[in-house]
Amino acid sequence: MAGLYFHIPFCRRICAYCDFFKSVDVQRLDVVLKAMERELPHAVEWLSGRSVRTVYFGGGTPSLCPPDRLQRLVDVAGSLLDCSRIEEFTVEANPDDMTEEWLDALAHTGANRLSVGIQSFDDAELRLMNRRHTAAQAVDSVFRAQRAGFTNLTIDLIFGVAGFGEEVLCRNLEQALALGVPHISAYHLTIEPGTAFDRRIGAGHFRTVDEEVSEREFQLIHRMLTEAGYEHYEVSNYALPGYRARHNSAYWNGMEYLGIGPAAHSFNGRSRRWVVSSIDRYLEGVGTNAIYEGETLSLQDHYNEYLMTSLRTSDGVDLVQVEARFGEERLMRLLQQAIPFERAGELRRTEDNRLVIPPEAFLVSDAVIGALFETD
Repeated sequence: MAGLYFHIPFCRRICAYCDFFKSVDVQRLDVVLKAMERELPHAVEWLSGRSVRTVYFGGGTPSLCPPDRLQRLVDVAGSLLDCSRIEEFTVEANPDDMTEEWLDALAHTGANRLSVGIQSFDDAELRLMNRRHTAAQAVDSVFRAQRAGFTNLTIDLIFGVAGFGEEVLCRNLEQALALGVPHISAYHLTIEPGTAFDRRIGAGHFRTVDEEVSEREFQLIHRMLTEAGYEHYEVSNYALPGYRARHNSAYWNGMEYLGIGPAAHSFNGRSRRWVVSSIDRYLEGVGTNAIYEGETLSLQDHYNEYLMTSLRTSDGVDLVQVEARFGEERLMRLLQQAIPFERAGELRRTEDNRLVIPPEAFLVSDAVIGALFETD
């Protein structure tokens, strides 16, 4: 079982918080899509015969692409890999791209899930983020998707934005719940180097929120969504029963995946590989190993990564698996390291022999996980 990821590295406008690899030179979209088709035959050996169960188009902005071009990439993959049992086929989309025509065309492909990049239902907050849609467009896009037959929808929201407090956040959550989408991702704003927000902070025109604000907003999201029936199953993700994101869950569970396109990452259980973050270098070297960089993970790397991905989810760390995969010595050390966090309520040992961070404490997960890492 494996996942297939396609990175579409183009945007019409760069959001103020984004540090993903992307380009606004959308005239090159077609040539990059054709190059991705040429990359596939060279890249598929990475999965060594695994059956593809999930497909994800991310970016960038996949909704800039005609849906038949997205399906074409999956069809090419299907001629090279076993794609006969795909369970989830997700496409990221911006609200202003989601016209009735685009959605109708997408409904005639294999896509069965949409991830809508809304971020906020407040127009002033959207302008601050340099989003290219309005709050009204965001709401209408979800209604259009539902009318087109897409019932498996997720929307992204961002919190922790200075100047927009709990009142705005509460309205955003109320609007999200009113739309009836089965999955909501809520990400705390992170200021990444080189982004527009980073430059504004340097110029004294923007600031970050303090830890108390972050905690209050996180707890507001957790409370409102869990009371509405959503499971808080990963640090930033909430789902109604049966609607966990399968592709992303595979990442967190250490499953194999193949990434296609500039800056896309791949993992085969032993090694990690990534494509160069340059459209020029990608186009020049596609179909050869010149576009790839990578690393082979040590046992310690695997152990730390297992802790990191598992403890970010409500399923937590399977202690039986820790012993089986990494040895009794590591298990004993982990249990000893966990004691102070258990006393503080930041870790919990479950009846089915798992170590979990309670979802309401997910905001401190990075600190807990970092303290449990094995170092040289």
